[in-house]
Amino acid sequence: MLVTGWRRPGGGRRWLASPHPWSGGRVAAIGTGSPGRHITFAVRQHIDHGPKVFKRMSTAPTPDTLRDALRDIADPVTGRDIVSAGLVEAIEVRGGLVQASLLTDRTRAAQMEPVRAQAEKHLARQPGVRNATVVLTSATPATAKAAPPAAHAHGPAAKPKLLEQVGAIVAVASGKGGVGKSTTAVNLAVALAQMGLRVGLLDADIYGPSLPRMLGLARKPEVRGDLMIPLPAWGLQAMSIGFMVEEETPMIWRGPMVMGALEQMMGQVDWGALDIMIVDMPPGTGDAQLTMAQRVALAGAVIVSTPQDIALLDARRGVKMFERTRVPVLGLIENMSYYCCPNCNHRAEIFGHGGARAEADRLGVEFLGEVPLLLDIRTASDAGTPIVAADPDSEAARAFAAIARIVWAKVNPGGAAKAAAFPRIVVS
Repeated sequence: MLVTGWRRPGGGRRWLASPHPWSGGRVAAIGTGSPGRHITFAVRQHIDHGPKVFKRMSTAPTPDTLRDALRDIADPVTGRDIVSAGLVEAIEVRGGLVQASLLTDRTRAAQMEPVRAQAEKHLARQPGVRNATVVLTSATPATAKAAPPAAHAHGPAAKPKLLEQVGAIVAVASGKGGVGKSTTAVNLAVALAQMGLRVGLLDADIYGPSLPRMLGLARKPEVRGDLMIPLPAWGLQAMSIGFMVEEETPMIWRGPMVMGALEQMMGQVDWGALDIMIVDMPPGTGDAQLTMAQRVALAGAVIVSTPQDIALLDARRGVKMFERTRVPVLGLIENMSYYCCPNCNHRAEIFGHGGARAEADRLGVEFLGEVPLLLDIRTASDAGTPIVAADPDSEAARAFAAIARIVWAKVNPGGAAKAAAFPRIVVS
């Protein structure tokens, strides 16, 4: 199936497509083409996951040698080879990975699909090529109207904001990994859904998606028209790159590919009207954080940390990053705040205690609450049943629910009363 998209003039050489059910593959395809072109993607991967022996070459493949190889493919209309016919628009080679684009008219896209597939297979067989992707591109119609320039704009026009039907978008972030950020995001989202709100949960951690396991989902999203349908789970709607790749498949992508995949999960998914969306951010302060800050109207960010100094140091960087991108920091959560022995109820502060509260006071942001270190939280997450749904009356579930109420009240003043009017949903 063909997937189409547009490249913005001045937007660089790549247009990125995240992996999805259209592709039939496990990783994304990269299309190339000139700015202002309409791009038609027919994304397929030719990756042999079994043993494969590559021929040794004295030199790596180049765009010129690969262009010559494509002279073996004939244009069905003119009978000439596709290179002589001027159909090969661009070829890019990087470390044995090849991306090529073929020019065609949109009305001929179906006719050119076999040519595209043949060219892709032919390139994949060339010595030194580890993987090849070929896409179809077509020039933008001359009659297309240009977008009106923004007032007082300097440089390229800003992209329109995504997810405009979502009432409030909240990023759950951390300065480092291993602090329980994804567990917190999932349980906050489920707690908000139990309040009767329409909730979306977006996994923005492209390199390490964990929502499929935590939500107990192991299927691909349905595609309707040009949009994917988010998967329902525990009263909310969820989308993750992990729904479209095997669990053990590594996402070996550069930053632009990550940003493109993230934008597609926001703009090419039928989220519908939501009261609130929780975004599980990757750790750190990199491309995904900048993409979210620039492409959606974030209502605020929640920073998750453990009590020890080294985690708080990284959490501090996360707070500063959101402040610099003009995203309000809603507050800090202290996860793994303390441990209570399930046998004797002895309390042990393994990572210290109170560090996040003190840091919140120092930074001038609100302390949202503390979540204990409990075995049930981990086992529930591994089983795909968030603790808020599995045991809503547990100490951990009550802690997440209390934080969820605070977050909802902060992003939607007066909304706490609205949410309380809905029936409480408990999933057993």
